[in-house]
Order: sequence, then structure tokens, then C-alpha cells
Amino acid sequence: MILKKLSLLNYKNFDSQTFDFDPKINCFVGLNGVGKTNVLDAIYHLSFGKSYFNPITSQNIKHGEDFFVIEGNYEKVERPEKIVISAKKGQKKIIKRNAKAYEKFSEHIGFLPLVIISPSDRDLIIEGSETRRKFIDGVISQGDGDYLQALIKYNKVLLQRNSLLKYFAANQTFNADTLDIYNQQLHTFASVIFEKRSEFLEKFQPIFLDRYEAISSGGERVDLIYKSQLEDKDLLTLLTENLQKDRFSQYTNFGIHKDDLAFEIDGHPIKKFGSQGQQKSFLIALKLAQFDFIKQQRKVNPILLLDDIFDKLDEERVSQIITLVDDENFGQLFITDTHAHRTEDVVKKVSQTYKMFYLDSKQETTDVRPNNL
Repeated sequence: MILKKLSLLNYKNFDSQTFDFDPKINCFVGLNGVGKTNVLDAIYHLSFGKSYFNPITSQNIKHGEDFFVIEGNYEKVERPEKIVISAKKGQKKIIKRNAKAYEKFSEHIGFLPLVIISPSDRDLIIEGSETRRKFIDGVISQGDGDYLQALIKYNKVLLQRNSLLKYFAANQTFNADTLDIYNQQLHTFASVIFEKRSEFLEKFQPIFLDRYEAISSGGERVDLIYKSQLEDKDLLTLLTENLQKDRFSQYTNFGIHKDDLAFEIDGHPIKKFGSQGQQKSFLIALKLAQFDFIKQQRKVNPILLLDDIFDKLDEERVSQIITLVDDENFGQLFITDTHAHRTEDVVKKVSQTYKMFYLDSKQETTDVRPNNL
């Protein structure tokens, strides 16, 4: 799968811009603030229907404008595919594939598999469990539509149950039969989600460990541990046993929306005991394992975005990472960096074609130089 052309109109800091890409490696270089990351975010947007860095649609429209349009021309399984995402203030976002709009955005997830590695991924380590659940959900959903639908339905019922608990408290009333309907629905969807998350971690763990060993220079032992309240009891039992707690807090305290993924190094939380380099290697291994897993599930090479890849990593380790993609197991790669020579020195070491895109504050792309391998 290849992104051949990207066109932006009023997207973030871009007025109007078009890029024609190399089928292998594409590098965006320039000073901070010129829009390098915004280009990657537009590519992410085409795969997921939303921004990676700011999911609020209206805030991705260029300041002073009323709409944005992102257009991507792909080649997938030797067939052209055109994806257009448009959004206008006060109106619903539209996603079209080959001029036909999706009725549900969820139908598009997984069609254009993609993995992004960014400095903001550190949130997976330092933030709460919701961030790590979103990571799990994002990986599984790209290859399993049934999982995504179960997750959407679970979250919808969860909101309804929480609203009902608040209604009971506000009106000093209670209806066990009505609550039981939501309990049964949550139990059904949670059982599917818990089983699929457990199966995912069983397959994902060895892939992750292999990737970490390949990019780390130390002999430390790392681990991923799936933690769920459903490990010992099913959700219906938990909801029944903790009814009074839920009524008091007016919130559903038990369920797969409380799951977490523990990151450990030598048996300790990597958040507290891992160096910056170890944490970065951990996250990159996590994302490369995501790439491998999605490829196995979808039978296609996901697009790989590397945003500010030199952040907190020395050039030698970056070279190791780039070398990992220097074979036919990887597809198209997009890189951003502030130092043009540093980036080109690294990509020259691999036997793949590449293009350098030089961005400036005037939104001009200059000196585009392909490597004529």
C-alpha cells in the first residue's frame, strides 16, 4: 500500500499544498513550527478520520478559515484508492472513499493501516490507563471490525448506565429491572472485548520482546502485563456485587473501561525505573510490534510515520531503527526532523529510494531531491 499524493487545503498551518511521494522513504525537514508534523498528521487523518494530536475537528481548520480538505491518492493491491476528508465549521465531518461517503466512520478504520511513532507517545508511559487502553483498542481495531463494533456498543451502553445512575440519585428513585438491561448488555460486550484483548496480548507480547531486543543496547528484561477486573469474575457478577458502590458514586466502577497495560523493566514500572533512552526504546519497540501485528492481521504493509525520530535518541540508535525498515517487510516510511543533513546521512545508508522535502515558514516546499537508486 502506497500513498502517492497528498493535497491539503486550509489544514492547520497550510493554505494549499500538494506533495508527490516516493514509494519508499519520504523525509520532511525544516525548523520547528513550519508544519512537518502537520503533514504526518494529515496522513494519519486519512487513515483514522481524525487527528492524532488534536481530535477536535474544528481546531484543525486553519485560523481564519471555515473548512479544511485533505485528499490522499493511494495504490493498494495494484488498485487506485482516493480518500477525501472534509470538515466545515458547524457541520459534520465527511469521509469519502472513491467519491462515496461513509455512513459510519468506523467502516473506514483498518482500510489504510498505519502506525505512528511520535514524542507524544510518551503519554503511554506517564499518563493514566485510558491512554494505554486506546493503544490496545487502536491496534486491535485496525484488524478486527467485530472488536471495534463491540467497543463502540460497550461505550454507548456505559454512558447510558452512568446517566441512569445519576437519574436515580437526582430523583431519589431506583428501578432494578431497567438497570439489569444495561448490566446484561455490558456483560455481553465486555466478554467479547476481554477475550479479544487477552488473545491480542498473548500474540503481541513475543513480537514486542523481539523488537525491543533488536533496538536496545542493554540486557534489561521488559514486559507487558494486561490487567483487568474481569480476570477473576465476569462483569455481570461484578456489577451485581458492587451495586451500592455504583449508586453512591453515580458511576460504573467495574468493567473493561478500567483495564490497563502495565509497562515493566526488570520487574519494575518503567515510568519510575527506566531511563529516557530505555523508555524511548520501549515505546519504539511497542510501535514496531504494532506494525508487525497489523501486518499479520491485514496482510499488507502499514504506512509508518516517524515524527521527530531523533528526539532523545542518538544517531546510532536511529540508524538501527532505519536499518530495520531496510527490507521488503516494510512499506512506505515518512520521517520528520529539524536537521536535513542528519536525516539524509541516515537514509542514505539504506538501499531504498527516498525524497527530501524542505519546508519553510512561508509554507513553500523547496529542493525536493529524490535518490535515484
